Amino acid sequence: MTANRNQGRQRRTRIIAAVTAVAAVGVLTVTFVSGGGRDTASAEADLADFVPIQQVQPNVVTPPPAAGASTGVFTVDCGTNGNGKFSPDNPVAQPGIRNGAEHLHDFVGNLAIDANTPNEALAVSGTTCRNGDRSSYFWPVVRIDQSVRADRKAQLAQALSTTQPKVSCPRVADRLPAMPSSVSRSVRRDLAALDRQLATANTAMTASRGRIDQRLNRSVIQRLRAERATTIKRIATTMSQAGSRPVGLVSLVDCEVSYDGLHAAHAVGSRAASGANPTVRCPSVRDKLPEVPARAVDEVNRTLDLMDREIAAANERLATSGGQGGPDFAQNAVVGPLRAKRIAALDRIAIAIGRGAERPKGLEALAPCVLDTRPVGEQPGAGDNGNDGDGAAPSALPEPQGPNLELPNNTGRIVQPSKVLIEYRGNATSPVRPMPMFLRALTGDAKPISRGPANARATWTCSGFADRLSDKYPICPKGSQVQRVHDFPGCWDGQNVDSANHRDHVAFADPATGACPAGFEAIPQLRITISYDIPRHIQLRGQYALDSFPEEDHNPFSDHNDFINVNSVPQMKKIATCINDGRRCR
Repeated sequence: MTANRNQGRQRRTRIIAAVTAVAAVGVLTVTFVSGGGRDTASAEADLADFVPIQQVQPNVVTPPPAAGASTGVFTVDCGTNGNGKFSPDNPVAQPGIRNGAEHLHDFVGNLAIDANTPNEALAVSGTTCRNGDRSSYFWPVVRIDQSVRADRKAQLAQALSTTQPKVSCPRVADRLPAMPSSVSRSVRRDLAALDRQLATANTAMTASRGRIDQRLNRSVIQRLRAERATTIKRIATTMSQAGSRPVGLVSLVDCEVSYDGLHAAHAVGSRAASGANPTVRCPSVRDKLPEVPARAVDEVNRTLDLMDREIAAANERLATSGGQGGPDFAQNAVVGPLRAKRIAALDRIAIAIGRGAERPKGLEALAPCVLDTRPVGEQPGAGDNGNDGDGAAPSALPEPQGPNLELPNNTGRIVQPSKVLIEYRGNATSPVRPMPMFLRALTGDAKPISRGPANARATWTCSGFADRLSDKYPICPKGSQVQRVHDFPGCWDGQNVDSANHRDHVAFADPATGACPAGFEAIPQLRITISYDIPRHIQLRGQYALDSFPEEDHNPFSDHNDFINVNSVPQMKKIATCINDGRRCR
């Protein structure tokens, strides 16, 4: 039967890739021949994507520690997402874009985080970590789907033939602070330039209608990134010189190519809707304000920041309430009180502006919030929490449905990890210095098919086989657990907490020596090991798979992990000291 199912499959492109992973005191070197970088978009997980772990040759090499190495390990227990914080947001790679991932992530640590949560709210949120670490750690869920063998190739091929790839970008206008009167014209001119840049990129993408073109995707995104970086930097400089300094705009530079049309090939079923972590939806305020007199800028910005924190606090309460208080709880205990707070805040903003200019009218219309019942993929358009067109187009992806929070092509029971081991590790050649607070980092690549495999990493193994990592789903021997090992970059440029592509501010250490590249310094290197109890017959039948973007087809090589450091400064110093002293700490 397996042979029959595999008949007619297109030949996969085999990609030779080198992957590095950081070990306890240095860098693991992994070299493998990949079958994961497929150039087709089949709806089914392919049995060729599964491999008995015994057939993977040992490929992990650890450089020996040199003089001055930091050999300690600091372990953090943040649980296994037993509280069920799932979200299709990716606050690192796609900040401000709701459902940017188009698949679900497990979140542990920070309880407030979503696509829009400001740093100030992250720093005061609740956490699942036992030591008070408020960092956010998140990765794609794994599902078991015993219907994964269903042959939907023809249906998906038809969907791809009519799919027009679209470029989506984080919005800028609704992430800006108060706009001083003196620079309003200049900033609005640059926001309009961002709109034109996005429109040009989407025109270029028409050349790949009906197919996945890695080269075109990279070319369009790289050009757009460069243009946006220049424009956004100019906006930040202009506003800073006028006394209203934006923070974190570099995180809004990068854009993505999306294949939302492929969702049409996958039905979820007629299950009752069950949103992943219900959230409140509030009208944006920042992009609706008039020009602000210079003397009112600071007060308006303080109030805007407070409103952001209040939304985050409301969403955290929804995420942790567990349905308490009955069906009216969210409305009476969360949405109603939030509206009252927003009325007061908007009145303060109007008064502050009115002291030096005409008092704005109608701001109270921005106060009411609602429980978000939109389809998860639907992005607000111009005039609706948007910024005059700068941002993502609406998506057809429905809300996660049913008790399994299923999405198109991401179906089946979510497997809760049996264990999540979070470790901060040392460097093979030098001491580590503390990470800066709010450092963003990611590892792996969610889109090796549509972007290419340069940043993808082998992550899969089985317990008891730590000497090998595979880019395929492992079939483990009896008594061994399926594992994912995610190693993050352990070197930092010493200046930036993020970069235009979310990668350039950090780097992996040298695979041979463990030393950081020139211009980078060692920081505690994060490793997250996720273990699963998956029945062996499910493994043998190829019935477990990673949630993924539609065009990535559950590719095991698309595995990835994201992180925002929200350890306090004293806690991060404690972590670095433990590692530098060569101790094992918690």
